[in-house]
Amino acid sequence: MKPSSCSLVDIQQRINEVMQFLSVTLPIANAHTVEFYTQDVWKRFMAVSPEEVLLAVTPNSDRQREPERRRTEPSGTMFGFCSHSNRLLDTHEFLQGAKAHSLPGLEVCTSRSDFLLELKGNWSESTVLPEIVTELEADEFMNSKKSHEVQSMSEVVAGLARHSGVKQVIDVGSGKGYLSSFLSLQYGLQVYGIDSSSTNTHGAQERNRKLKKFSRVYQKQAKAGRTRGEATAQRGSAKVEPELKEDEDALCVDASRNESQEEEGVPIISSSPAAGRQTELSPDSEELFLSALSADVLEPASPRVPSSQLSDEEKERRKRENVERKAQSRRDGASDVFSPLTSYVTAETELRELITELEDAVVVGLHTCGNLAPSTLRMFVAKPELAAVCSVGCCYHLLSEEFDPAGPESLDRSCGFPLSQYLHDRSCFCGRNARMSACLALERVSLGQGIQMESLFYRAVLHVILRDHYGSYKSDRRVGNVYSKAKSFLDYVRQALRKLELDESKLSDSDIQDYHDKYRPRMAEMHAFNMLKVTIAPCIEGLILLDRLCYLKEQEPVTFSALVQLFDPLLSPRCYAVIGLKASTKRKTSC
Repeated sequence: MKPSSCSLVDIQQRINEVMQFLSVTLPIANAHTVEFYTQDVWKRFMAVSPEEVLLAVTPNSDRQREPERRRTEPSGTMFGFCSHSNRLLDTHEFLQGAKAHSLPGLEVCTSRSDFLLELKGNWSESTVLPEIVTELEADEFMNSKKSHEVQSMSEVVAGLARHSGVKQVIDVGSGKGYLSSFLSLQYGLQVYGIDSSSTNTHGAQERNRKLKKFSRVYQKQAKAGRTRGEATAQRGSAKVEPELKEDEDALCVDASRNESQEEEGVPIISSSPAAGRQTELSPDSEELFLSALSADVLEPASPRVPSSQLSDEEKERRKRENVERKAQSRRDGASDVFSPLTSYVTAETELRELITELEDAVVVGLHTCGNLAPSTLRMFVAKPELAAVCSVGCCYHLLSEEFDPAGPESLDRSCGFPLSQYLHDRSCFCGRNARMSACLALERVSLGQGIQMESLFYRAVLHVILRDHYGSYKSDRRVGNVYSKAKSFLDYVRQALRKLELDESKLSDSDIQDYHDKYRPRMAEMHAFNMLKVTIAPCIEGLILLDRLCYLKEQEPVTFSALVQLFDPLLSPRCYAVIGLKASTKRKTSC
């Protein structure tokens, strides 16, 4: 079956398959790494050796077999787990199940190239093809990750706009404005970038000003280069690069610095242009697992302040800034290019109050953080002026869950998960630790860009010390990023105890070292267990994304919806877009 032709029933069936797999394996993802030794996690979940697990998860292992979906072993195991003890007996059965219940294994996604072909195949003869107004080289002012994301997504968004017969784009959680600027400069679309951080909005406006200068310089130099090249064709000509002025030069440096910061945050829990400021996850409790991963395995999160929590003065200031920014854009003759706005948006946001010039538009979000991604889909469904949506979410650990028994009680349906009525009727939930695990990047870990095990090990052993000598598992204070400053395990424990304001004189240096020496031989258990967590990650992410796709397929106004892999997962692990289209007289609706 063609992935983009999957019906609502097909998606519900895939959801059932993933839920069956996770019903057996989700406890692994929800286990606290901090409590690995205090709760004897390995013994609780595993009936195999860590060496067997590590051998099995090694890429290209000749012991790996092809996946089979929905397999139940007659020996009393399901997906490798014993039906009675719920402990893992067969690592390979587990790995087969995980591969089969990831999005590629479920065969519900379409590639970016196939989607573009299908989209263009449904254009009528009168449809205006995507026009490249200015040919830009994105890697001139972005790092390779951001350049790949922006160029890949821009072509899809431009195609959706042309297919829908619209010229406006609303970029929700626009962050530093790279996608917005590229869409406006490359494709001539009128883009409104909305971000909850005024710092990001100001930065995006300034960056767009520099990008416009850069594009003019680039065009002029490229044209001159072509002229010189034609005149000296017989001798051969060198590539002509644009000669940047001082502020364009600064732009390149600024882009490189900011984008590397975006990429090196939390999980491939992805940089969140979505939400503005980057925040550092605490390495305590369940968050330790993410904070201890190498920078290229995680992507960063950014907090958003709801408008209900803003003071009247702050609301008025933001409104005044938006008005002044629009006026300045008109004076600069740039009102038809890119307009950055500061606002916290939800499905209830009145877009026409925020954007007075709003016409029918495509709403997009590149790595929108936490609840912002499902809010974007709700907004698309609720607003008749939104003709299409292209949403790439991230930071699943920041999603709110309606039915998580360990989470805060929710009295409404505005939570980020579940979004679909199908999963809502089943009271489905994942759990915070599982959502954090969903942020991990299996592709990168498989290539050895993996987990910083020593920091996780140090924190788990510290937890044993806190239990044995201080009678506490939790504290109002957090250990924080002590590991990066510690010279040894002894130094780590001393610094942690001081930060927790505990009496470190209770322990001698030899006492502390004895704990390290006792648990060091069991470090392989932690490594193997965390590799199993990474293996489950794509299945949890798959359930979250299938829920969003199912939601769109449940909506009557939505005539087409699909999951599309936009990015290379090695460059950008949060690589899937949820795409939807509504019926319109301006386009064919058979897509």
